[in-house]
Amino acid sequence: MANSNGSDLIGQPGQPGLLRPLVFYCLAVVIAIVVTIMPNAVDYVGQDNDDIMRLVVIRDWLAGQGWFDTHQYRLGLDGGTLMHWSRFIDLPIGAMIRLLSLFLEDRQAEAGALALWPLALAVLFLTAVGIAARRIGDSATVHIALGLASLYAYTSVRFQPGSIDHHNVQLVLVMTIAAMLVDPRYRATSYAVAGIATALAIAIGAETVPITAVVCFCVTVQWVWHGHRFRHAARAFGLSLALGVTAAFLATVPPQLYSTVTCDSLSLGFQAPTAIGGAGLFLCTLLPAGAGRWQRIGAMLALGIVVLGATTLIAPQCLGSPLADLDPMLVELWLNNVTEAQSIFATIHNEPYMVGAFYAVGLFALAVCGFEIMRGERMEFHLILLALIGTAWGIALIQLRSSFFANALSILPLAVVITGLRRHSGKEPENINAGLAYIVGVLASVPVIWGFVGIVAQEGLRNSFNLTAISKSGTPSAEIGECGSPGQWQALAALPAGLVTSPSNSGAEILRFTHHRAVSAPYHRNQGGMLTDLHIGLATPVEAEAFFRGAGISLLAFCKSDPQTINLMRMKPDGLYTALAKGQVPPYLERLPAPTEGGFEFFRFNGR
Repeated sequence: MANSNGSDLIGQPGQPGLLRPLVFYCLAVVIAIVVTIMPNAVDYVGQDNDDIMRLVVIRDWLAGQGWFDTHQYRLGLDGGTLMHWSRFIDLPIGAMIRLLSLFLEDRQAEAGALALWPLALAVLFLTAVGIAARRIGDSATVHIALGLASLYAYTSVRFQPGSIDHHNVQLVLVMTIAAMLVDPRYRATSYAVAGIATALAIAIGAETVPITAVVCFCVTVQWVWHGHRFRHAARAFGLSLALGVTAAFLATVPPQLYSTVTCDSLSLGFQAPTAIGGAGLFLCTLLPAGAGRWQRIGAMLALGIVVLGATTLIAPQCLGSPLADLDPMLVELWLNNVTEAQSIFATIHNEPYMVGAFYAVGLFALAVCGFEIMRGERMEFHLILLALIGTAWGIALIQLRSSFFANALSILPLAVVITGLRRHSGKEPENINAGLAYIVGVLASVPVIWGFVGIVAQEGLRNSFNLTAISKSGTPSAEIGECGSPGQWQALAALPAGLVTSPSNSGAEILRFTHHRAVSAPYHRNQGGMLTDLHIGLATPVEAEAFFRGAGISLLAFCKSDPQTINLMRMKPDGLYTALAKGQVPPYLERLPAPTEGGFEFFRFNGR
């Protein structure tokens, strides 16, 4: 049996290969993004705070900050903030910036790297989908899967130019893992790649840890079921997982933190149980060839007990939420307002028209997997995808961000069922129901279609009931708007370096565009800074002076149209922010000249 995955691209004798359709769809997606999205971009950095902060982190690293030093020294109160992000994302983007800077000016090099990086990841995402589709179906399945993946990549902000946070990398890794696990030949190389991708997913972000845990469970169950003939695949996965996560740990964690346990980044709390599990699986496969299934079940249960015991002993706090120690004020005033951290119930309340886009495709895929399993069709493939999609979809019920993984993984089982519907429709062209089922199946597999239907339905209701005329009593007249224009950032940058308090959503921009320190940015490890900013907004003008003095704040960036500021003004009608919105400036603040109308107003703290 071959140990190479090259046949997935070029195809077996007498079978069409993947390379040509893959090149076509990759070019189509890249060209579509470049032609239709890039010209409308107002900035070369994505609009998400994580994109902006990632650029700040990369700039600091390229400017000489140590590889193991992930502090953001200009964020938060004295001492800065230790970020939980992985250098594995900084490395390729920083390398691209350095390479392009040989030919371009610094800002042009940044723009080029930030455009190329997500496009390259889109190509890798399509490649993983194509390999998976080639393994589970025929040429029609390949085209359908790549078509769905192309729509997903084109409509997802994760693959648009400027998107440099780690979520797009996680999508590529999760899809790569799925493509390797559906290898019908159980090649050791496939499972070695899956093990490495799993280790990288754990190293890059804790969001995928539940999915990677299920991946490990699936591979172990495959070994239990198939036994001796699966031993090479299981060994490859276990060994590559153990070595991969250990190598990632040594490569990114400084020696003085080897014994420190953190639950939001790669630490001993993740490395040790993962390495024990991977090595344990490798040892389990050394059972004699004649060992029965019950013996393998016993070995799996023993390994599970060892891994759970190690986790309980080393990192019991990591068995819960990594945000469990978040201050209740931050949970109420910040985390509950972060869209990607909201539950399905919050989404139904705040954005009911988007529920379909986030949840419908995953639910459809789960139903397809369940139905096919009951029919006995491709049991192993559908069981694996049921486990992966079910985990991602279940987490999405609690935190919306996981729906991106569920929707991406859903491409594979839905491509298979659409292939069957297409084949049935082709055999009975006069059967309108067969054709309609095929069309509905395709449309129901595209998240953006569900979003479009939701928006149309909402607009229909809005027009019918004139919802725009309905307003809650007591709501401030301030309208939500953008804060921070280029001219305003230039004016702030011209002031002597100091510590700036501002809405948390503007903290990353202050770090990017100025030399100042920022009190607050929306990151859970910056609890002190975010709490200080909130307490200032909830204090009366007299009380707020003590917070300015205690934190050493020298500048206030105030924007009355910022959502956080509006919320604080609602909660504290007699607070500092409400007074500033009315033009009432306390004596310890000095209003600075504003370069433009609207947006930010800057004040200097003159208290003694």
